[in-house]
Formats: sequence, C-alpha cells, structure tokens
Amino acid sequence: MAGQPIELILARQFGDTLSQAVFLVDPEGNLLFYNEKAEMILGVRFGETGAMSQEVWSKMFHPKDEKGNSLSAEDLPLVQTIKSHKPARGSFYINSATGERHLLNVTSIPIEGRPHRFLGAMALFWNSVE
Repeated sequence: MAGQPIELILARQFGDTLSQAVFLVDPEGNLLFYNEKAEMILGVRFGETGAMSQEVWSKMFHPKDEKGNSLSAEDLPLVQTIKSHKPARGSFYINSATGERHLLNVTSIPIEGRPHRFLGAMALFWNSVE
C-alpha cells in the first residue's frame, strides 16, 4: 500500500477491523487488499495471492448466476462501481479455492478523496442462505 492515497490506506485499516468480508480496489480495479473474513469465504489468504489485476480476481472464483451461467467482470457489483463511481449491489455464486460453493450478497461503494477524486472502491460481501 506504499505510495497509495491516505484514504485507501485508511480504508484498508478500516476493512481489516471489520467482521464483514471486504475487498479493496484502486481506480483501475486492481485488488489492493481483502480481509481475514474474506479469506475464510474465498479459501485463500491474501498473503498467498497478494495484489492482483481486475482481470485475474474477477475470474479467479468463477462467479456464476443462479442458473449456473458464468458472469463477466462487468456483471460484478465492484466492477460496476469502478466504472460508474456509484454504489452497486448484487448476488452471485462463487467456488472458493477449497472447492466450496457460496452464494454471496455484495454491496460495493466508491471511495473518494477531496476534492471529488475517485480513488477506488470497497466491496462488502457475505454468504447468503439458500
């Protein structure tokens, strides 16, 4: 996170303290961080994956709709927030690194610095009861 705007550094600190799963990305969609709760759902530690491009993380867990159709990156709430700079939400299935299938509810929000500088986005997600 060295060299990142203070708002993203603080967002990472905040995300690290939440009991909710969190993803943090920069304005280009590069994954900067996910917290311990996200590690439990995704089945892989952030220390093992490290930062990664949007192209990689948006496909890594094979997001699918309720009919089993693969979702494109543009269908994911976090990518929608990166492109629109507005909050987004949605639900979809993923397969964790350990092979578990999860139905996730996701809400993503933009992160802005002053004066109105788009700095990235944060997604909060949780397992939904099927």
